[in-house]
Amino acid sequence: MKDKFISIKEAMNKGKGKVSIRGWVYRERKSNKFIFFVVRDSTNIIQCVIKNENVSKEIWDAADKVLIETSLKVTGTVRKDKRAPTGYELEVDDMEIVSYAEDFPMGKDQSYEFQLDMRHLGLRSRKLTAMMKIRSTVFGAIHEYFRGLGYFEFQSPSIVNSAGEGGSTLFTIDYFGKPVYLTQTWQLYAEAAIFALEKIYTIAPSFRAEKSKTSRHLTEYWHAEVEATWLDFEGLQDLGEGLLKHIVKSVLEKHKEDLEILERDVSKLEPTVKKKFPRMTYDDVLKLLKEKKGMDIKWGKDLRTIEEDKLSELFDTPVIVTRYPKEVKAFYMKEDPENKKVVLGYDAIGPEGYGELIGASEREVDIEELKRKLKAEGEDPEKYKFYLDTRRYGSVPHSGFGMGVERVISWICGLDNIKDAIPFPRTMTRTNP
Repeated sequence: MKDKFISIKEAMNKGKGKVSIRGWVYRERKSNKFIFFVVRDSTNIIQCVIKNENVSKEIWDAADKVLIETSLKVTGTVRKDKRAPTGYELEVDDMEIVSYAEDFPMGKDQSYEFQLDMRHLGLRSRKLTAMMKIRSTVFGAIHEYFRGLGYFEFQSPSIVNSAGEGGSTLFTIDYFGKPVYLTQTWQLYAEAAIFALEKIYTIAPSFRAEKSKTSRHLTEYWHAEVEATWLDFEGLQDLGEGLLKHIVKSVLEKHKEDLEILERDVSKLEPTVKKKFPRMTYDDVLKLLKEKKGMDIKWGKDLRTIEEDKLSELFDTPVIVTRYPKEVKAFYMKEDPENKKVVLGYDAIGPEGYGELIGASEREVDIEELKRKLKAEGEDPEKYKFYLDTRRYGSVPHSGFGMGVERVISWICGLDNIKDAIPFPRTMTRTNP
């Protein structure tokens, strides 16, 4: 076959006439007179029909041996057909088998764990393909947003000597006989780099050794982080809100068909683009949850999943919750000068029970206060010497945040489990495939 091949989407857009496509058999059905293939490529699927009376015996016999995931090239006439899965059918008059497939092990009735075991093949499903396309756009939108604001992309080490968030969630690795750790965040290194570049961001893997088996946690996830000098707390909230709006707007503009495949109700995403996010303090949240949800939460406790979920039920956009008690937040968060019990930090809580999307704060600049907090958390300030040096030589006010990219993808796609927001999930119990 020497025809010029076009994508399935291009063939459907053409709507009629002779076309040549190539891809993989997604579904197949056979009888004595007809063989039906649903063929997929990265753009869409299309039903192909082979009529016994219209093709050679060689083509018919080859088609009769085809199983799901056989790769092939076909030429034929495309036309509209309301009965076909995507509204078009291709009547085949020539076909070339590229590679026959064996019996495909994936099906509808296998357990979720089996599907994860076979994720290397499961990626071919329409829903995971749709997710991966949206995921690509999410990553691109993050780059586009920050670069559009004049931020530089900056990378930091994945192998580190100290904790950025909490020592109990560190992965220890043997580094030529010396114990070191996989990074939880780029932040400590970013706070060194801002004194050169001023405004920086990254998208990189982070690692958390949390012994969690929930549908919201991964041990390896992609972390979008930002750090900037001269960025105050209000500006930090605006930056996070703007990022989430830009991401959702980009997906809604580019992925109508993919969101339909995922059966996502886009009306639940549109308010994020159109509305200003509610902003409230931790104290406001406790009062609101008591009034609206009958939840009596003791002041000083961090908001757990259940509280975040109940809060998200009251709004149709992310909610920015500010000024948490300092005891439940990281050592680098700056105290609120108007209330020493809380920090100038916020979490952006996703709607529909998707939890924390962004964790942010203005950074503490006082060296002695940082040392005190590190000791209070059982950390040795000597391990943070390079970090403390950033406060010794011309420190300035600065702020930053981290966003879990898979959390955002889960919410946008309406996924039940964060494991379906990444091609190959890593969890407490899963390192394969």
